[in-house]
Amino acid sequence: MAMTDKIIALIDGSIYSESVCHHAAWISERTAMPVELIHVLGRREAPASTDLSGSIRLGARTRLMEELAELDAQRAKLASHRGRAILEDARAIVDRDGVTDITTRLRHGDIVEAIGEIEADAGLIVIGKRGEAADFAKAHLGSNLERIVRAAHRPVFVASRAFKPVETVLVAYDGGRSAMKAVDHIARSRLFAGLAVTVVTVGAETEQTKKGLADAEALLKAAGIEARTRIVSGQPETELGKMVDDEGFGMVVMGAYGHSRIRSLVIGSTTTEMVRSCKVPVVLMR
Repeated sequence: MAMTDKIIALIDGSIYSESVCHHAAWISERTAMPVELIHVLGRREAPASTDLSGSIRLGARTRLMEELAELDAQRAKLASHRGRAILEDARAIVDRDGVTDITTRLRHGDIVEAIGEIEADAGLIVIGKRGEAADFAKAHLGSNLERIVRAAHRPVFVASRAFKPVETVLVAYDGGRSAMKAVDHIARSRLFAGLAVTVVTVGAETEQTKKGLADAEALLKAAGIEARTRIVSGQPETELGKMVDDEGFGMVVMGAYGHSRIRSLVIGSTTTEMVRSCKVPVVLMR
């Protein structure tokens, strides 16, 4: 990550926003990257264009349309005020966590389009994940999680509901291009310095698998990162979650594209469910 990179933290006002702030501050502390807090006013909060006047006579119709336009303007104004308030609250949290280089930005439009326009200067994108208690927020980040992962060209850090400093990292490694890119990112990023990393392949133990893991371990150790490797039989979606729960890993890192069963977890219809089922942050690499 270049020194000019920044952390883009997407704040939506949901129950995960505070966790996103704490995680962004923790990442900033470890990497010295500034934090930019962004709230996107989606199209659902834009002025409505529905014509409710029906067959009302011309004079009454004109008055009704004027009243509707005024109401739309008031709603848009309230949404902007709420967005700015959300950003100010988020800024206060990140500031209390010790980050001094903080900016805020209120955007309008589609969240994926917004990310495409602003991610060029980002080293990492931090978002929250929707849980069972946040199903009301269908238009918030949770429903857009897969779209964001597919569209983003930067690593996506999916914050867990509760913040806890990370000490151990589980890397899901299938030998695919994005998995290798994830290992290379870990080796280069200050975020992972001093953390204990375990690289795991779920599947058959073959010479190719062992060689891939050995290469990953060598790359990480050359970067000064404590790394171990493991081959586990079973289904990735089951075994990875079990390892996190049983061994207390604090973070999961995995490629967003692969050539094994892991692929279906992160670009298929089960993407959101996979991230939701994991109680720790998940970093997804394209």
